[in-house]
Order: sequence, then structure tokens, then C-alpha cells
Amino acid sequence: MNKTLVLEDILAQFQMVRKQTESICEPLLTEDYVPQPRAEVSPPKWHLAHSTWFFEQFVLVKYKADYQIYHKDYSYLFNSYYNNMGDRILKPNRGLMTRPTVDEVYDYRAYVNAEMSKLLDQTTNQEVIDIVKIGLNHEQQHQELLVYDIKYILGFQPTFPAYANRFIVKPNQAPEEWYSLEKGLYSIGASGSGFFYDNEAPEHKVYIQNCAIRNTLVTNREYLAFINAGGYKDFNLWHEEAWEYINENKINTPLYWHNKNGEWFNYTLGGLKSINLDAPVQHVSFYEAFAFAEWKGVRLPTEFEWEALSEKFNWGQLWEWTYSHYEPYPNFKKAHGALGEYNGKFMLNQNVLRGASVATAQNHSRKTYRNFFHASSRWIFSGIRLAKSL
Repeated sequence: MNKTLVLEDILAQFQMVRKQTESICEPLLTEDYVPQPRAEVSPPKWHLAHSTWFFEQFVLVKYKADYQIYHKDYSYLFNSYYNNMGDRILKPNRGLMTRPTVDEVYDYRAYVNAEMSKLLDQTTNQEVIDIVKIGLNHEQQHQELLVYDIKYILGFQPTFPAYANRFIVKPNQAPEEWYSLEKGLYSIGASGSGFFYDNEAPEHKVYIQNCAIRNTLVTNREYLAFINAGGYKDFNLWHEEAWEYINENKINTPLYWHNKNGEWFNYTLGGLKSINLDAPVQHVSFYEAFAFAEWKGVRLPTEFEWEALSEKFNWGQLWEWTYSHYEPYPNFKKAHGALGEYNGKFMLNQNVLRGASVATAQNHSRKTYRNFFHASSRWIFSGIRLAKSL
């Protein structure tokens, strides 16, 4: 392949991804960039700066000989969890930073963008290109987290301000069906020359028993029936940890649901709306997904069942909880140094979600993608797909 074409392509991808992050922030007011309502919800300003820090520290500092660091404090302020990259502020303190200002963060992005463009216009170093690809995929992950965090910031304001009519799930279109899978050995995981994360590999064989998976996600109508039947009050449906968690935190509906004078509403990025009963239920934790499946007399799919059957049903509106813990595949090898902290260090106390959501970057929608969050997570764009053993 012509190296010039490869370089032009990576530069175009870089510019496109960087613009997309900023386009997500366009509807925000300056004040919206700063709040951090809870520890896992990072301010939009921090996302803009952190994704810039990644390119500065992992690419420019190492590979551009004449590069001048934009600001000596930014590595400390905008490192996320990379211990190999030095000290950093505590995650819950990201919202305490009124400085640098939003304008200064955008200036930082512009500076790094210009320096990266110069580098990508000249380099023939494949190692640089490979790290830039990781950086672009990293930023696209942050684009999705940015949407989650914007929704949380606005959704917990007393007036429920609208962001825009974007990233909103649609009602299920297909009639309900169950697709079956015959027991046997199935190939799981990514391979080939296309981009994928280290946690998606290596490809390997998994033996799966007879099972079936539903083609449609659980709807708000179905979940409301669970609520009305006392699902949040029946300890028999819940794991012990989950039961303690929902009672301690007084959880009795999905996140963003509100009952006003007997009518149900939910906050969307388009504002507070009457619940569409035919749309997929979202913003439920693994705890809730498991309890609902118990109530229905079925279960959640494993990530291997999901992947083996994924070509038979539509997915992409919401990430779907699986009953699989986030663990390494056989012969998984963690990368050396800071990039080894990207996925491998989180392979404990997390559950795998499969699929994609309405906020997922297009090239992240692949059947081998392994998303992962703690079982209590609800601010992510998560839903429920049901499975059963045959």
C-alpha cells in the first residue's frame, strides 16, 4: 500500500475525530462544562483536555523532537489512571477545577491538533501511526462517555434542560422472536488486520450449550410491569450485594425516571418526556437487569452466547449486560508500560456488556467489542437482552 495514502488517511481520521468531540459539546453553555455531580461523571471540560493530553504525552512528547509542552501542570491535571505517566489529581476532584478555563482548554486542543498535524504530515514511523490509532479509538470512547456525562449533568438539574434531540433510542420495530444456538464449539474474539483492542483477542474456541436469545431488547412497558409487580421489593429476585445496594441508595426505578401525578416521565437529552412504552428500557444496572430476568423466569446471555448469535438480531441502540465477568481471554498478554494499563488492569469486579449504543462511534460497533462496567453502573447507555437455556 502507498505510504503517502496511509499517512493522509490517518491525518484525515485524526482531524475528523477531534472535530466530532467538539461537535458533541456545541450545545453546551460554558457553565455546563465544569460540574461533576458524582465521582464517575467527569466534566466535559476534563474530557476535552484528557483526550488532548493523551496525544501530547503518548505521541508528541515521545516522537516530535522539537515539541514544547503546552503547560507544565496539564499532565498532572488531565492524566486519568495511567500510573506509568506520573501523578494525577483524584478522580472525584475533576469538577473542582475552575482553572484552566474552558477557553484555555480549547486553546490547548488547538495547539496539540496543530502539532499533531505537522507530525502526521511528515512521519513514516509505523509505531507512531499505531499509537495514534489507539489514541483515536480512545478519544471515540471518551466521546461516548462525554454524552453519558452531559446527560447526567443536565438530567439532575431541577429544570431538566434540553441538550439536543440527539442520542435518543427508538422503539423496537421487530416482533418478538427467540433465536436458538446449537451446542458446540464456537470461535470467539477478534483477529485479522482491522483495529481491535487487546482485550478482544486472541481469537479462541469456546464450548457453548444449547441456548436461545431474544431478538428485541426489553421495553419500558415490560419493565414497568416489573415495577408494578413489586420487583424492587422482592429480595428473592436480587443478588445479596444488589439488594443491599438498591435499598441503601433508595433505587426503585431506572435512572432518569420520574412519576408525576401518576404519569411516568424520563429525562432524555431532548428534555423531560413522557415515557415511550415501546422503546427499550435504558439506564439500568446489571443488578436490575439480572433481577428483571429472574422475574421473567429466564436469564441474561453470557458474552460468548451473545457473540455467537449476534448476527441474527439487531443491536446498537444500547449496550447489553451479559452474565460474564470481565476476564482475560486465554493467552491474553498485557501491553508493556502505560498502554498496558488501558484494559488489563480493570479485569476485576466488572461485568461485560456487548453491542453498542446510540452514542457509540460507528467503527466501535463490532461483535467482538468487550465493554465493561461495575454491576452498579446506571448512567451508561445500558439495556437488557434476555436469554434462556434449552
